[in-house]
Amino acid sequence: MKLLIASNNAHKQQELREIFDAIGAPVELIAPRAAGIAIDPDESADTYEGNARLKARAFAAALKESPVARADSPLHWVIADDSGLEVDALNGAPGIYSSRYHRRAPGGDGCAALLDELKATPDDGRTARFQCAIVLIDPGGGEHTFFGTCEGRIAHEKRGIGGFGFDPVFLLAGGSRTMAELAPQEKHRVSHRGMAARRAVAYLAGHAM
Repeated sequence: MKLLIASNNAHKQQELREIFDAIGAPVELIAPRAAGIAIDPDESADTYEGNARLKARAFAAALKESPVARADSPLHWVIADDSGLEVDALNGAPGIYSSRYHRRAPGGDGCAALLDELKATPDDGRTARFQCAIVLIDPGGGEHTFFGTCEGRIAHEKRGIGGFGFDPVFLLAGGSRTMAELAPQEKHRVSHRGMAARRAVAYLAGHAM
């Protein structure tokens, strides 16, 4: 079975591949470029699910028009996700604007910008969570949504070299390590994206594999 990743983000593509490999799902994840697709849809919805759905629909439509995909009949399903960091001290921001927060931060360093915003916030006020929504589109156009949440808090400094985005400043609830200090397989067992992806794979196992 082949599944098109509705994202041009290389980090996200790699994480999804690692998660699916760890689960042992008999699925081949295909990057847009390999399917002859070059689009960058706007993420203009006001929820994670809405943005994931916009991306899934855009890539599913492009998939139907792709000569590469049309010559590869097993390539029918599409997977998209949208995720973000919600910081309670910032009233849930950056949330769905997490990617934009990074892009607009000085030097593109969203972690440093977030630490600066929270520099006067004590530990008990630094609670936060990662949220993820995954949307699958099946060959018949049916849409299926799965969610994952990872609770934690914001550290006082960046730590670790793994992961991407806000991982270096996100401490897992009840733990002392940031997401960026975890080995990939350990991260995927507890992460928001790993949780949502496992639910998506469970659905695929019952309906498509």
